[in-house]
Amino acid sequence: MSTLTDLAAMIPDAVVRLQGIVRRTPVQLDERLTDATGSEIWLKREDLQPVRSYKLRGAYNLMAQLDEAEREAGVVCASAGNHGQGVAYSAAALGIKATVVVPHTTPRQKRQRIVALGQGQVELVLHGTTYDEASDEASRLAAEGKVLVPAFNDARTAAGQATLVVEAFEQLGFVPDVVVIPIGGGGLVSGASAWLRENHPDVRIIGVEPDGAPCVAAAISAGRPVTLHDIDTFVDGAAVRRVGEFTFDAIREARIELVRVPEGQICTEMLDMYQTDGIITEPAGALASAALPTGGVGPRVQIHAGSRVLVIVSGGNNDVSRYAEIVERSLIHEGRKRYFLVDFPQRPGALRTFLDSVLGPEDDITYFEYVKRSNRETGPALVGVELGTPGDYQFLLQRIDECGMQAEEVAYDSPFFQFLT
Repeated sequence: MSTLTDLAAMIPDAVVRLQGIVRRTPVQLDERLTDATGSEIWLKREDLQPVRSYKLRGAYNLMAQLDEAEREAGVVCASAGNHGQGVAYSAAALGIKATVVVPHTTPRQKRQRIVALGQGQVELVLHGTTYDEASDEASRLAAEGKVLVPAFNDARTAAGQATLVVEAFEQLGFVPDVVVIPIGGGGLVSGASAWLRENHPDVRIIGVEPDGAPCVAAAISAGRPVTLHDIDTFVDGAAVRRVGEFTFDAIREARIELVRVPEGQICTEMLDMYQTDGIITEPAGALASAALPTGGVGPRVQIHAGSRVLVIVSGGNNDVSRYAEIVERSLIHEGRKRYFLVDFPQRPGALRTFLDSVLGPEDDITYFEYVKRSNRETGPALVGVELGTPGDYQFLLQRIDECGMQAEEVAYDSPFFQFLT
């Protein structure tokens, strides 16, 4: 039998096992995305789970199947935060001791919630800076006798994650044309794809990866799982260096469509969801909807107008302290945030001349740092400008040239720019 067939056979039991444990999260028609795409966009709100992500489904489904000896030994997992919360919640519900290993980059909000949800059953361990480094430590602890609860690379985890799609189809009352699923290590998309290919093979499945950590796309290209050496950990819930062997086999067999979305595009979608829809998501939670054809900047999937589309909002564990970076990344992605090194004359009024001559009526100075040196006629300044609209950029460059000051833009891909942001 195939990987997908075997996995699909496990999902009905997972549905029964999770009854009364997970919340039946709503499926909602999103007016903003519907108007922007010309299609019906339905959001499955897994950010409203008790642990504010779908990860509870896979963790509980696996842990509930452990025998007495395994429960006595205790469990260990690696997590970027959400899986750890699912394991913690399950540990408290099942009375199992758990060790949760998270990277140091895990937002404080997620770390605190893991401990709180565990109700005394959880030991939190910080290790490394990426999920994969935390995973290595969890594997080491498992070798000492604890039972490993994988975040994605296990059929029991994937079957539990898939229950959200089963639930969503029941709630919709119809079969959507397209299902859009965020991808990290591939647990959710492998489980969901198994159920869809078995029960609704004509449904179009689109998997969305963050541009800074496309581990599934890399594996598909290579024909096997490969390790990404450099990843952007901003989308912490989906920043995985290497897809699992099991999940890779399932994803490859399902032949889903893949798209990569830049982190800045995800940030723009997070802000739109917050400001317009009243939905607080983490970066991975906005990953799927960020790929929809709303007309914004960046790569988008192609969806026929009038389609009915189910989109998974995977999680809402976002630390409020991250919003400054979210806004910054969004502005940069849209081309509205620019930095310049300007050689200012060392005379009174030079800054006012620059502001009056260069800035448009909707532009603003967001950053200014000036180094004055008395033995020179000019001094360098670092200037950050926020444009009213991206289309004003060429006019800004023209006005800088006309003002007679020497200015050099800091390129987005330069190490200096990365230092600034």
